[in-house]
Amino acid sequence: MTLTVVIDCFGERMPAYLEPCAIVAVDVLRATTTAVTAVAEGRRCFPVHSLDAARHLHERLGDALLVGEIEGEKPDGFVLNNSPAELAMRRDVSRPAILLSSSGTRLIHAARGCEATYVACFRNAAAVTRHLAGRHPEIAVMGAGSRGEFRKEDQICCAWIAAGLIELGYEPGDHLTAAIVERWRDAPASACANGKSARYLRRSGQLQDLAFVLAHVNDLDAAGALAGEEIVMLPGHRAPGRAAGEG
Repeated sequence: MTLTVVIDCFGERMPAYLEPCAIVAVDVLRATTTAVTAVAEGRRCFPVHSLDAARHLHERLGDALLVGEIEGEKPDGFVLNNSPAELAMRRDVSRPAILLSSSGTRLIHAARGCEATYVACFRNAAAVTRHLAGRHPEIAVMGAGSRGEFRKEDQICCAWIAAGLIELGYEPGDHLTAAIVERWRDAPASACANGKSARYLRRSGQLQDLAFVLAHVNDLDAAGALAGEEIVMLPGHRAPGRAAGEG
């Protein structure tokens, strides 16, 4: 059986992959980093695709934290922006996080109905790669995209995962995948520090999130997956607790 991996971007492209593929959703700055950080801390995390969905779920769950942004702005009634750094500093891990973002959580929502949906960022790229290998013959590693662009940090993370799978016997499914892997497979996380997402975080005074992302690279031996409405730690992967430098 031929094993293939493709890299693509944007939730609008998801229908092409839903039937045959397992999906890996990537939004490094910041939704998947926030989600992975929440789950690694022992907090339940529910990604949602709209403000209405966030508020309806909040009514049902009760004492949950509303976390996220719409076009970069924290909506009324939300406790935190889409900030992994701020979430990691909180100690109320018994409170679930309802997570909304302009791109990343919508990408996760678009993947519902596929064979399996995984959530990856710089923190767990290597762990996700190890978990995926051999489990699914066809894998699509999908960047969330922002303002019509496949952002640099997501290309890097997608390339790391796809390159790892290629080393384990998968074949790139198209020329775009091969090109992204060739360009970014050996890039350090810091290569995204001059990208548009990083520049936005600087302009908006949210440098703590950029610093957090760049300081936490493959520090979690934890693959996360979407199970029903929430992101969970997969069997056989242990939440290692608070990593050095967090909060």
